[in-house]
Amino acid sequence: MQKAIIGKKLGMTQLFDEKGNIIPVTVVEAGPCVVSQKKTVENDGYQAIQIGFGDLKASKVNKPMKGHFAKGDVAPKKVLREFRLENIDTYNVGDIIKAEIFAEGDKVDVVGTSKGKGTAGAIKRWNFSRLKESHGTGPVHRHAGSLGACSSPSRVFKGKKLAGHLGAERVTVQNLAVVRVDNENNIIAIKGAIPGPKGGIIMIADSVKA
Repeated sequence: MQKAIIGKKLGMTQLFDEKGNIIPVTVVEAGPCVVSQKKTVENDGYQAIQIGFGDLKASKVNKPMKGHFAKGDVAPKKVLREFRLENIDTYNVGDIIKAEIFAEGDKVDVVGTSKGKGTAGAIKRWNFSRLKESHGTGPVHRHAGSLGACSSPSRVFKGKKLAGHLGAERVTVQNLAVVRVDNENNIIAIKGAIPGPKGGIIMIADSVKA
């Protein structure tokens, strides 16, 4: 059975293994989630399950989403995500998915959104080198430098590394180990760092490398 769940990043801490070694972990509140929809090749062109996480008041749901949740006979959820799994036969609409589907030692892939850092210059965004600040450089020691392509083609090529929006991007980290699972509180401790700020929504699924 392929496993997938939505969670919320609670922060990082450290645990100790049997030999007393320190293991840095990210703590995730994983579920409970509900299967709100199944997509099949016949109806949708691909197969996947849609999972909902986080309770939401019915008064805050618009009419199209009310109809969507009513069709599956599930309570409104704040977050909906799709997981394209090779086999979805074991899942049914209305099934509850909790942290207990994972076990210590499992390898998982984690998808999250990195921290948004606003508009950044070329040095911070692309690790450009700065100019020297000695006499003659002027007030341009953190500029990107020349960008032109002469009179032909008289434009900046697409994909040029420039200043712009930094962060807030979808990031996938693969093959992370599940260190501990707290079934009672739906908590999963995953070895290493996971993208995103504290409180950010993340997706966890079986590792494709496992």
